[in-house]
Amino acid sequence: MRETPRPQGTAGDARSALPRLRPGRALAHKAGPPRERGSGNPHRSDVRPPHTPRGARDTGQRGRLGTTPPVPRRPNPFPGLFTTSWSVLLLCALLFAVLTWQVAAHGPLRAYDERLGRGIAGAREIPSPVAEFFADLGNTVVALPVLLGIMGLVMILARVGWRSRQWEGAVGGPPRRWWLPPLAAGLALAAVPALVVPLKLWLARPGPPQMAGGGHDGFFPSGHAATAAVAYGAAALLLIRGPGPGTCRAGRRPRGPLPVAVAATAVLLNLGVGVGLVRRGYHWPLDVLGSWCLAGVVLALWRAVCDRWAPEVTVSSAPVSAPTGG
Repeated sequence: MRETPRPQGTAGDARSALPRLRPGRALAHKAGPPRERGSGNPHRSDVRPPHTPRGARDTGQRGRLGTTPPVPRRPNPFPGLFTTSWSVLLLCALLFAVLTWQVAAHGPLRAYDERLGRGIAGAREIPSPVAEFFADLGNTVVALPVLLGIMGLVMILARVGWRSRQWEGAVGGPPRRWWLPPLAAGLALAAVPALVVPLKLWLARPGPPQMAGGGHDGFFPSGHAATAAVAYGAAALLLIRGPGPGTCRAGRRPRGPLPVAVAATAVLLNLGVGVGLVRRGYHWPLDVLGSWCLAGVVLALWRAVCDRWAPEVTVSSAPVSAPTGG
C-alpha cells in the first residue's frame, strides 16, 4: 500500500511560526542614548524599579583603591579621637605649649609681645574706666556667681521639662545624668587656679611696668582671663546645650538667633576682659592669649565628658498616645 503523501505546505508552516520582531519590545533594548524614567513607553524595562538599587549602595571613599560596597570606609583605630571636642583640645594644647615655650625661652614672640603690650597700655582710644570695668569681669567674685546662676537655671529647666509635655516623646525617658553638665562646669572653674598657679610660679614672668611694684612676678598665664573664659564659656555652653524644655526636639539642636547670641555674648565678654587687662597694664597680651588656650583645653574636656556620659536627649516627633486606664 502506498502511503498518502503529506501536503507540501507543512514545510512552509514552520517558517510562519518563527517569532516576529515587534518594534515596541525587542527593539526597545537597542543601544542608544538613555531616556528619562517615565518617558511614556510602557515596554521600557528601566521604568520598573530595580530590586537592589545600585544608587543606594555606599561604594566607599572616592580615590581609594580596593574599596568594595560591603566595606564603605576604613576602620578607625582611635574611635572618638578626631571629634570636634578632641580636635579643639589638641589644637589649644599645642598653641599653649608654643606660647609657654616662647615665654620661658625669651623667644622673639615674647619681645614682640612686650612691645605690643606697651602700645596698647598707652592707647587713649580705650577709656580707662571702660577698661577697668571689663578687667573686673575676670574676678572670681563676679564670674563665679554668673556661672552658679546659669547652673541653677539649667537644673531648674531640666526638672520642669520632665513634668511638661515637652518630654513626653523623649526616647528612653528623662535625660540620663542631667546633673553632670552643671556639676562638670563647676569643677572646670575650680580647676583653673589649680592649673594657673603652678604655671605662674614655674615661669615667674615679670609683669608690665604698671605692675612693677607688685609683690609677685608670676603673670603668665593670666588668672583673670582664664577665670572669665572658663566661667562665661561654660555658662554659654550650658545654655546652648541644655537640658531644658524644647532643647533638643526631634533629635536636632536648637536653631535660631538665641544660640548665636549666647555664643557671641560670651566671646565679646572675653575679648573685653582681655583688652581691659592689657589696657590697664595688668598683663601682657601673651598672658591673655595663653589663658584662652588653657581655657579652650578645659572647655573641650568638659564637652567631651558631657558627650560621653551625659548625651543630649532626642525627642520623638511622633504623637504620644494617652495611657489607657485599666
